Amino acid sequence: MSKGLREYAIVDIETTGGSAERSKITEIAIAIHNGVEEIERWEILVNPQQPIPPAIFGLTGISDDMVSAAPLFSEIAETIYTLLKDRIFVAHNVNFDYSFIKHQLGEAGWQWQAPKLCTVRLARKIKPGLPSYSLGRLCDVLNIRVQDRHRAGGDVTATVALFDLLLAADSEMVFSQMLRKNGSEQRLPANLSQNTFDNLPITAGVYYFHDRSGKVIYIGKAINIKKRVAGHFSGHNIQAKRQGFLQEIYDISYERCGTELMALLLECLEINRLWPKYNRALKRVEPKFGLVSYIGMDGYQHLSLTKLLKHQTCIQSFYSLREGAAVFRKMINDLGLDIRFCHFPLEVRLPQTANDLVRRIQDLPDQELYNGKVAAAVELAQADTSSYFIVDRGRDEQEKSCIWIEKGKFYGMGYIPSESQSTSWADYKSELQRHHGNEYMMQLIESFLVKSTSRHQVITIDAEQLDEAAILKPIELRMKLL
Repeated sequence: MSKGLREYAIVDIETTGGSAERSKITEIAIAIHNGVEEIERWEILVNPQQPIPPAIFGLTGISDDMVSAAPLFSEIAETIYTLLKDRIFVAHNVNFDYSFIKHQLGEAGWQWQAPKLCTVRLARKIKPGLPSYSLGRLCDVLNIRVQDRHRAGGDVTATVALFDLLLAADSEMVFSQMLRKNGSEQRLPANLSQNTFDNLPITAGVYYFHDRSGKVIYIGKAINIKKRVAGHFSGHNIQAKRQGFLQEIYDISYERCGTELMALLLECLEINRLWPKYNRALKRVEPKFGLVSYIGMDGYQHLSLTKLLKHQTCIQSFYSLREGAAVFRKMINDLGLDIRFCHFPLEVRLPQTANDLVRRIQDLPDQELYNGKVAAAVELAQADTSSYFIVDRGRDEQEKSCIWIEKGKFYGMGYIPSESQSTSWADYKSELQRHHGNEYMMQLIESFLVKSTSRHQVITIDAEQLDEAAILKPIELRMKLL
């Protein structure tokens, strides 16, 4: 494909901020290029109808006074649409400029989209190995003269000069290649190479987004890593958080996992280990409600389902009030606890009869016997001593994934050879990596067991009930079932 067959609209904008969702364009410059030279130029200040922050004024020099008499974007939208229509949209960090213009054209009633070329991506391919690919640093290194930096007209002049230089140096037909696969490559973050994305696997696992210095800024899990990563870059999301997030992504690494459950657990462990800046949700996964016990002024042992304070200890914790209320009700019914000494939050309504009200002041149980019953109930609630392995698919046919639960707590996980010679509980433990889990991870495991039991008839292997020499057989059975 000849570079001159189509025209390019080389664009730069100045704005009131970094998000097309909340900020507005204050200046726009468009240079029309025919693949050989610039043939037309148009630039104009725009009234954003919102104050220009001091930091933006300090960077661009554009003040509220300068734009007060400028046209509104809606008044020039048709001109902008006409200049961009049927042309390839080119900009430095193209998705930023494209998101603002597409959003504001849409608000003005003009539905527009165009193939995109990013001069950051072009420069990385045609001029690899440079210390920086910001517009200013590129111009310094490539001896491109820049005037009126951080103004739309000055920056679009610099981008045109960079565009011409890259066209002349494009011996590998990079322009044509990027236009042919415009749908996928142009959606990627400007600083992420297509090769990095292409090499992602289509298996289950955990992926890591890295910033310019190599630091992990986000961790995610997926059944299909490549498909899930692509989902981060699809769509036209104009929120500031997403735009900033995409601009920080320079590299992606990954860890393959045998199953979705292994990926879920590894994601939790890695977020707790690395604490990435963009993983806000799992950082805050903590139980919200708990069952507590106390001696009342009446001398009786009381149980209460309550909202937990930070670092508050409890008998049993829950991630939702509904879950806690269901467990507490079952405990009351199964163990015959007295409802007068069992307390629920106000949001949970318990059915009461006239006899219940009378019982509040009479027929109190023997205090010592009742307190002993509550103590036994508390001990039972805390005494989950089941120890077992969950054995499932590995990352290939030569191994199996294995999750180790010790006395009701997540204890470790890893991969064991499919033809393992281990013959005891201790041998299997030695092949796994020890980890410190949390209650959320046990919730994930318990949810998996409930689903798997209905599908696969999962057998729990209890260490305390098995002869050490007989451990291999039930583990092999579980391997077949999962």
